[in-house]
Amino acid sequence: MTDLETRVAAPHAPPPPAPLPRRAAPALVGYAAVRVLGLVVLAVWSAARGKSALTLLTARWDSLWYTRVAEGGYGYQVRLPDGDVHSDLAFFPLLPWLERGLHAVTPLSYAHAGLVVSLLASLAAAAGIYAVAEHVYGRRVGVCAVLLWAVLPVAVVQSMAYSESLFTALAAWALYALLTGRWVSAGLLAALAGLTRPVGGAVVAAVWTAAVISFVRERSAARTDGARRTAHAPSAAAGPSTRVPSPFTLRRLLGMLIAPLGAAGYVLWVGGHTGRGPFGYLDVQAGWRNGFDGGYAFACFVADKFTSVPSALAGVGLIAGVALLLWLYVSGVRRGQPVELLVYTGVVLALALCASSYFGSKPRLLLPAFPVLLPLAEALARLRTSRSVLLTAALAIISAVYGAFWLNGSGPP
Repeated sequence: MTDLETRVAAPHAPPPPAPLPRRAAPALVGYAAVRVLGLVVLAVWSAARGKSALTLLTARWDSLWYTRVAEGGYGYQVRLPDGDVHSDLAFFPLLPWLERGLHAVTPLSYAHAGLVVSLLASLAAAAGIYAVAEHVYGRRVGVCAVLLWAVLPVAVVQSMAYSESLFTALAAWALYALLTGRWVSAGLLAALAGLTRPVGGAVVAAVWTAAVISFVRERSAARTDGARRTAHAPSAAAGPSTRVPSPFTLRRLLGMLIAPLGAAGYVLWVGGHTGRGPFGYLDVQAGWRNGFDGGYAFACFVADKFTSVPSALAGVGLIAGVALLLWLYVSGVRRGQPVELLVYTGVVLALALCASSYFGSKPRLLLPAFPVLLPLAEALARLRTSRSVLLTAALAIISAVYGAFWLNGSGPP
């Protein structure tokens, strides 16, 4: 080989990145470790109180309603002494469908099938959170985001036969599909999220907003490119032309059309089932005293805490918690978080904080709002590894103890 050949030889290409599952493995291992710790503490705490941790995870509160739907379909309701009617139509069908399917192919009971679905979905959610955070901020932030989601005070719900883990998994992967331009996949995942929880509209809003912004940018770029060509070759623009939609545009439109089908389909089915049309589902939620009042009921609930000195501390804590959520959301805006994440998070926060639902459930209703953790994940990622590990371990212990205490309480999470 001559010196000239040596000088012009192409440098070695960088190795291709590892597949996403391999990159996400450390985050998933850390997540699993945190959740196992939480379950062990729950089992010990429950045994000390003469309760079954398995029963707490699979056969209380909302999990009972999901199991009943999986076993016998819709049609069960309870009329309370105050006149309220609690109907199982308030619970979206995807989790019961999965419980029924898993029960049909395994010896698991419906309740235990729900727990297995939730545990698997929580791992899928952790992987989706990692994928989103890594895509936007890098691998280290991705790991930290997953661990922060795992150590939230009410993270024990992620291991219950509830729909939060399933919804978060679908939402996270839908957002990742949007960030990577997979429009049809995003629409399909949004439709499934809409069959999981009422807040599925947040995923639909993210899909539609991202699609509209993408379309506007595409049109703007096309006009700019057309103006440049006209300036250089005026005769080329003299004749009429027919614009044919690109495959990219068609996929985007298809994703937009698919996205709302899940939520809209179930709401319309409930309306037909109740005979109330589009308002039928609202009537069902009203029977549970659920509605959107702009946060008035929640504000009254917080204000009522200041009627005595001991409860005033709880009121201060609630105000501080809401202020922290809003500050984190604003921090995401200032850091230029992708609009898909901002729209999704904003809708989840608004529905959780401004609904007149049972106030003890609000912390778990906020679990799907994982993008709000990204500013904290960035800060945690900037620490030395030893410090971030110690801090995460301390938070994991606190979360495990609080989760065991909370789940052994009297009220539903």
